[in-house]
This record gives sequence, structure tokens and C-alpha cells, in this order.
Amino acid sequence: MMFMKRILLTVAFFSVSFGILAQNPISNAIYTPDPAPYVYGDKLYLFTDHDEDDATYFLMKDWLVFSTEDMVNWTYLGTQVSTATFAWAKQGDRAWAGQAVEHGGKWYWYLCCNTARGGDALAVAVADEPTGPWVDAVGAPIAEGFGFIDPTVFIDDDGTPWLFWGNKGLWYGQLNDDMVSFKDGYREVPGYHDPECFGELQMKMNWAVGHDESMTQYEEGPWVYKRDGTYYLSYPAGGVPEYMAYSTAPTINGPWTFRGRIMDEAVNSFTIHGGNVDFRGHSYMFYHNGILPNGGGFHRSASVEEFKFGEDGTIPFIPFTADGVEPVGNINPYKTVEAETMSSSWGVRFDRLSGADHYVTSVHNGDWIKVREVDFGDGEPTHIALKMLNFKHQGRVEFYLDELGGRPVATVEVDGGDMMRMAPVRSGVDGKHDVYLLFRGGDEELFDVDWWKFSFTGTRSRSSGH
Repeated sequence: MMFMKRILLTVAFFSVSFGILAQNPISNAIYTPDPAPYVYGDKLYLFTDHDEDDATYFLMKDWLVFSTEDMVNWTYLGTQVSTATFAWAKQGDRAWAGQAVEHGGKWYWYLCCNTARGGDALAVAVADEPTGPWVDAVGAPIAEGFGFIDPTVFIDDDGTPWLFWGNKGLWYGQLNDDMVSFKDGYREVPGYHDPECFGELQMKMNWAVGHDESMTQYEEGPWVYKRDGTYYLSYPAGGVPEYMAYSTAPTINGPWTFRGRIMDEAVNSFTIHGGNVDFRGHSYMFYHNGILPNGGGFHRSASVEEFKFGEDGTIPFIPFTADGVEPVGNINPYKTVEAETMSSSWGVRFDRLSGADHYVTSVHNGDWIKVREVDFGDGEPTHIALKMLNFKHQGRVEFYLDELGGRPVATVEVDGGDMMRMAPVRSGVDGKHDVYLLFRGGDEELFDVDWWKFSFTGTRSRSSGH
């Protein structure tokens, strides 16, 4: 961990300004490949894999959960599942892409990993809540075979669940109500090597740029979505490096018609993987790239772009941006704000714990956290409370509005003990602001941070927020 932090600090002078201004990736504190969004109630949950900091190839041990209510501040909800969840799986590696949904009062997380013998397999974990506890739903793979990776689950309008998956082949099957077995088995989408299956034009395009003529544009990582009676299948395409493409069909059983490229090859990553959802009246496409410091094909990070369907239902070409998406809500600073809720950060890390309680760790001098769209309303806060954990060395937390610099609105001294600390807030704080937490101290790791909260006296009014 410290070795990785020293690498990051060597590029700090070149990257801090980008990190402060950019919204993509959604997390700077941990690598988050293969994002799988799911909307439930007033939250958008994001389930991701996790590339290890010291990976030189695919080194992936566990899976992560995040949530947002405003699309710009993301809350880390824990490292909820690992290869150890599945006793039959190869341990400590190959925790590859998956997707989770809620169905019938339970949450099901479809994942891919290797069996102890090394073969590709699909797994299912089940829980009552996204924060777990998650357990192996079956005690064995639900399907095994070469290229059996990247499962995506889709619940049709009539409540029928379907599972799609595959690399160098596309398989699918209807799930039973138990969500862990297939009603009529599973089958490969017919004609995978048939140019008419996904479009003869794309076959010719692949051949023209040097790909094997037998390839269609489909590579792996399917994502199924339905809109106005049309089924959409988006996926990494074209071999390596991958771009994002999509096809449509009138039924879940096809036939699928190739519709075109919707994203270029990911920046600094030979893979791209994600999917689209609708949330608070907007359509979003998630994907991953390798743009963080020390990022690359084995250090990938989730990002998101907004798009609008064409009047004819087509998905347009979606360019990559550093700015990401606009907020669709705000943060209420008079309610407890978890320290692991942030729009961007520098230097800090998340715990690697399951369960519902989490915190920010690896806090050093000069590290910071940014939270966007914090709405103080008309009333002026008078105090700030900070809950810290695991004290190591003395330091302080400086709170700034809108930019790192100038005079902090509050400074919380941390000199020992795992407890809540309070400090006064200078006058004149109201309205909406971005809030920065800047950590100051010596050269050693300082402490962990649990949450923060502003308080006020008198009356106030503020626009809605969470």
C-alpha cells in the first residue's frame, strides 16, 4: 500500500489539478473495472470488480459495491464478496465481471471466476441487502465452460429473469424463480460465426483492419436492456483493443441486428466493459478506462457518460469526457455524511471490509477528499463534527469551500483517541458549495475517518437533498 502511494505522489504535481476538476473516473481511491449499474428505489447501485494496486496482469480477488443519489458523489459500500465466498473457486484471483439485481426480496449477484481446477465458471451470491452478508447461493457453479465469463442478468417486463454471458461466444438462458437454475437449460446465440447474425458490414470491417474473418464484432461483456418493446444488447466489440457496440432484437431470443459503434476504445485500456441504465429521468452509459495514475489495462476505473436515445430509438455515439455527468441531487451537510462519500479524492483509500460500516483509511499529509453539491441552505452552520478511527499520529482536517486554498471554513484538530471531534465554523457559510477535506500532519499515516456533519443554530431553509 505504501509503495503504491509513493508512486502516486511522484505524479501528484501533474495530476492534482486534473483530479480536482474531473468527475471521471467515479472513484480515485480504488480501481473499479467492469461497472454494473442497478437502480433500486432512489439510489443507483454500482457493482464492480477490483484490480489490485500491485497487479502486473489480471489480479482480482474481490468485488465492490457503491451507491449514489446524485450521480456525482459516490459512497463506497464495502468489499462485499471475494473468491473466498465460493469454496469451490480458485482463491485469491480471477474475481471477474458480474452484475447484481434485486428480485423477490433478495439480491442476486452473478459473477465469474475460475474453479479450483482452473476452468471458467459462473457463480451466484445472494443477500438480503446490497451490504450483505453475501453467501454462495448454490455451493457450486451454475454453469461451466470455456469462455463462460461476464454474466449479465436481465428481468423482463413480465418478471421473467434471463442470464447472458460469454467471451468468444454468447450464451443465454431463462432462469427459474429461484434465480440460480435454468428453466430449459441454456444455449448459444445461433450463428455467432455467421455474418448475418450480427451484421455482414461489421464482418467486413473487422476483416479490413486485420481481424480474423471468422469473427463477428461481439467480443465479451454483454449487457441487456429493453426500451419501448425493443431489446438492446451492448458489448465490447472488435477484438483487442475493444470498443463498445450494440445490437437490437424484437424478442429476447433474437434475431439480433448489429447497430454500430457507440464508444471508442477505452483510454489506456485494451478492454472496455459496462452498461446503461435510466436514473432520475436521464440515461447513462458506464464503462471503464485506465486513466488514473498508474492506470492501465490491469488497473482500470469506472466512468460514466450521459446520453440521449435518438427519436428512432438508436443509441448515439458517446464520446469520453473528463467532466462526466451533471448532478441530479445534492448533499445535506446537516445529516451525517460518510467519509467514504466523495466525488473525487487524492491519496486516501477505502477499507477492504464487508458489512455495512466503512471508513476512509491511508490518510497522510496533503491527501484530500472532495464532495460536490453540498447545500447549506440559508442558515449558517456554527460547528463541524468529525468522527475519526484508528488514531496513529496527530494531525488536523481543514474544511474548504469550492477550492483548495485560502482560508478554511473550519479546522478540526485530531490529537488522539477514536472519538468525535468538534470545531467552530466561520461565519458566512450558506448556499451550495463543493466541500474539500484537506488532511494535514507529519510524514506518517495519520488516522482513519468515519464521518462528518455540520450543525447550526436558529432556523434555516435548504433545497432537497440526501
